[in-house]
This record gives sequence, structure tokens and C-alpha cells, in this order.
Amino acid sequence: MQQFNRYNLNRTLISIKPNIWDVIVLVIVLGILAAIAWGTSQMTTPYQIGDPIQISLDPRYLPKYTISTVLRLFIALAFSLLATFTLAPLAAKNRHAERFLLPLIDIMQSIPVLGMLSITVVGFIHLFPNSLLGPECAAIFAIFTSQVWNMILSLYQSLRTIPKDIQEAAQVYRLSAWQRFWRVELPYGTPSLLWNTMLSMSAGWFFVVLSEAISVSNQAITLPGIGSYISKAILESNLPAIGYAILTMFIVILIYDQLLFRPLLAWVDKFKAEIDEEEPFIECWFFNILAKTKLLKLGENLFSMILDKIINVPKISAYPGSRLNLRLKLKLPMALNNLNLGNILAKFSLLFWNTLILVGIIAGCIMLAKFIRDTIHVTEILHVAMLGLITAIKVILLIIIASIIWIPIGVWIGMSRQATRFSQPIIQFIAAFPANLLYPIAVILIVKFSLNKNIWTAPLMILGTQWYILFNVIVGSASIPKEIKLAAKNFGVKGRLWWQRLILPAIFPYYATGAMTAAGGCWNASIVAEFVQWGDHTIIATGLGSYIAEFTRVGDFPRIALGIAVMSLYVTLFNRLLWRRLYNLAANRFSMGE
Repeated sequence: MQQFNRYNLNRTLISIKPNIWDVIVLVIVLGILAAIAWGTSQMTTPYQIGDPIQISLDPRYLPKYTISTVLRLFIALAFSLLATFTLAPLAAKNRHAERFLLPLIDIMQSIPVLGMLSITVVGFIHLFPNSLLGPECAAIFAIFTSQVWNMILSLYQSLRTIPKDIQEAAQVYRLSAWQRFWRVELPYGTPSLLWNTMLSMSAGWFFVVLSEAISVSNQAITLPGIGSYISKAILESNLPAIGYAILTMFIVILIYDQLLFRPLLAWVDKFKAEIDEEEPFIECWFFNILAKTKLLKLGENLFSMILDKIINVPKISAYPGSRLNLRLKLKLPMALNNLNLGNILAKFSLLFWNTLILVGIIAGCIMLAKFIRDTIHVTEILHVAMLGLITAIKVILLIIIASIIWIPIGVWIGMSRQATRFSQPIIQFIAAFPANLLYPIAVILIVKFSLNKNIWTAPLMILGTQWYILFNVIVGSASIPKEIKLAAKNFGVKGRLWWQRLILPAIFPYYATGAMTAAGGCWNASIVAEFVQWGDHTIIATGLGSYIAEFTRVGDFPRIALGIAVMSLYVTLFNRLLWRRLYNLAANRFSMGE
């Protein structure tokens, strides 16, 4: 393989002559690098807390705002990928790490973005004093928290449900754990991870309004960007400005879809568990341009050689009879060899981490209770718990309704490659469209027709998070092996039996991931869906989200902490008692490899 790569590299070096496609790609890359350089320079400008940053609704400023917003989104996405490649394999492969990481993800996913901003913005400002970099880091961190958990759970679910025949192939070729991850596990999980990465990018657009227009403790910090542009347009009831923002977002999403995600979708086709020659491949004009370049081929060969060197690191011990193991066995005393050191260390590690987590939880609860007790009466705590129950009922009903709607549609799209090609850009744009832009319409309708605000603001919670269910169902349907679909067709399996025996078991692991993430997103969205503004009109629905939103604006930190703690408790209980059980059931019983 290495000789083959060297041969390809030498042949490429000899015949390399840049062509027109190299020039086109070079111009695009230089333009992107120039935008990144300009955007990063704007992030480090001097800034003092209290200094107003003027946001103009003139559409001429939208290109500059767009560069800043997109840069924040992609920086957050880069950190999300780094966290995904670190935490997901650790949770999937190490039982002790799984017991620690999954509850941590449940808790972190339950902390609302607005609450995360109120906690972190002060710390980042003190970390980078007299610079705009502090608020910028707080905004990026808030976007990061809206993206990362879905991606981690997606890769974790893929690693837990790898078919047994693929695992056995890795064992036959004697791949090390390092090689197995890069050669088998990551390629298998890449299609699902890519779809969820696109969805996480879309989720970032939903929270970009909150992250760029920060309002904490009666202190407003507005960062230049589309989010702050939209926030100001909503406050001023400026419909033309909203229209300009929507048009700009459509153009931006179309650009990075064509230049990034569509080529990636075409590229990950080679990572499918099976190749179906009858299904048409995803066509992408930019991917075809990249394939025609010569400089890129040189870079591809160089990268392949470096990657092979990194992946194919020699194992210290390839098999139990290796010389190193033999030496160790000869040197160790016989009594020590008879002990199962691995089990002893594992039990000690489990005891240590469980004790540490328990002590940390108890200490945190005591500190939080003392912090809240000084200013809040027990009756208010019970009232907030009741508000959390009301929001929980809304979340459950919304997830059920969204599942009934999107599971059949997702199955239809995932089972047809033509439907996937046609609908993917449309779904991606709709998912990326900030649902809070539709909130003013809800305010106008509720005020005009005197509608029940507690009922008609509830659908606003699921507008931006229902796509987690749709995207994951699409991926699950597309991953069904062709021979299983043909077997069902040959045996005449139709109707209810087709759903019961083929579709639902196949998509269940993916649906569990999507539904759990959608539920967490609903809790987060309740903060903006239960406290809606349009100009002079403000609608406050009954629920935990409106409670947190109200006291975040006035900077009442004990009540903010109480609201976040109650929301975290509800989300964690739902995840542990419901979603995690479904998740484990999906991994253990409904894997297509069983």
C-alpha cells in the first residue's frame, strides 16, 4: 500500500500542471481565507463593558454581519467535532467512562443556552478584559453547547450499533483498537455523523439570536451579526429588515451547502456498509470540480501517506504470544500473574470516579441550596417545580405529535435516493431557518384573535427541534441493508407487518437519538417560546421557560439558578428514566447487525 501511494505521488509530481479548475478552487479558497482573516480581526477589537455597539438595519451591512455570524458558527462546529471524536468513542468503548459521560451529557444538554450565557459571559469577559474577544467567546461557547450534544450522541449510537459482521472482519484482519476506530468504526458512523452535523449547524442558527444579542443583568451586549440584526428588527417591528435577513440566510445556507455539505455527502457514499450499483450516486458540481483539479490530487496523495503512517502505528503487542508479553510474564512473580490486575484496576477506577461524582453532586447541591435559600421561599421553589411539570407535559405532547408526523415522511425520504437528493437541501434550509423569526407572526395572531397563549405558544417550542427526529429517521431508513429490503419484498411483507418487523426495528436506534435530542431542544426553546416579543407586544406563557427568561433579563441570579436547576433535574430524570432506557434497548436489541 505504501509503495502504491509513493508510486501515485511520484507520477502526480511528474505530470502536475495546474489547470483552470485549480485556479477556480484557488480563488474560492483565497476568498474564504480572506473572509476568515477579516472576521477574526473584528473579534479582537478593543471593547469596554457598557460601550454600545451600534447595529444598523441597513441591508448594506448584512455582508459584514454575515461573515461574523458564519465564522462563529464554524468555530463552534470545529470545537464540537473535536469534542465528538474525543468523548463519543470513550463513552462507547469504556463502560466506566460511559457511566460518567452520559449523565454529564444529560446535565449539560439540559442547561438552557440563555442560562449558559448568563453563567459564562462574565467569566469570558474577565478572561479577556478590554477586548471584544470575551463576549465573542461567550457567544461561540453558547453556539457550541447547542451543537455538540447531538453530534456526540450520534457517533456514540453508531459505535454502539456496528453490525457484528463488520466487527468480525476487523478481528480477522487483527486490527488494533486505534486502527479499528479509523478504518472501521469512524467510517461506519460518518454518514450519520454528517447528517447530524448539518442539523447541529442548523441548530446554531436558531440560537444565534440569543448568543449575539446578549441581555443579562439589565446589560445588553450586541455583537455584530445576523442574530443581533434580527433581534433589533424584532424589537423595532421592522418587517422589511426581517425579509432582508431571511434572504441573506437563504443565500449563505445555499453557499455553504454547495461548497461543503453537498461535496461531503457525495464523499461519504464510499463509507456505506454496502454498495448498491442500482442506486444513483449523489451528484455535486463542486465535488466534480475538485475531482478535476491536479493540485488537489497531489495534496490528497500526501495526506493519504501521512494518514496511513498515523493509522498504521505498530502495535506494542499484536497477539498474546508476543515477545513483550512473554518477557513480562517471565519477569512478574507467579503470584502476581495469577491476579487479574485489569479487573482490580477497573473496579478501583469505577469506585474512584463514582465516589468523585457523588461527592461533586452532593457538594454542588448543598452550595446551590444555600445560594437559593437566602432569597427564595420554599413555596416559590414548589411553584417553580410545578412550572417545570407544565413545560414537561408540553414537551411530551410535542414529541409525540412530531414523531407521528415525521417518522413516515423520514422513512419515505430515506428509502428513496431520489427523494433524498431532492429534499436534503430543502430540509436543511428549513431546519436552519431560525424558528424565532416566526414568533412575531404568532404574537400578532394571538393578540388579534385573543387566543390562549399557553396553548398556541407551545408549538413554537418544537419548530426548531423537530428536525432532529426527521434527520435521524432519514439516516436510519437509508442504512437498512438492501438484502433485508429485498427479502421483505420477496416474502410480500406489507402494511402493518412491514412497519412492525422491518422499519421500526431498523430506525429505532436512530429515532431514539433524534427524539432524545429533540426533547432537550424543546426544553431549551421554551425559554424563547414562552416569552415572546414583537415590538411593544410581549406574551408570557405559563411555564419554566418564561420564568428563566424573565429573571435572566433582570439579573436575578438566585432565581436563574433555581430555574436552571429545576430544568436540569427534569431533563436528567426524563433522559435516565425514559430516553436512556430506549437508547440501551435500541443498542442491544434492534441493531441491524443482530
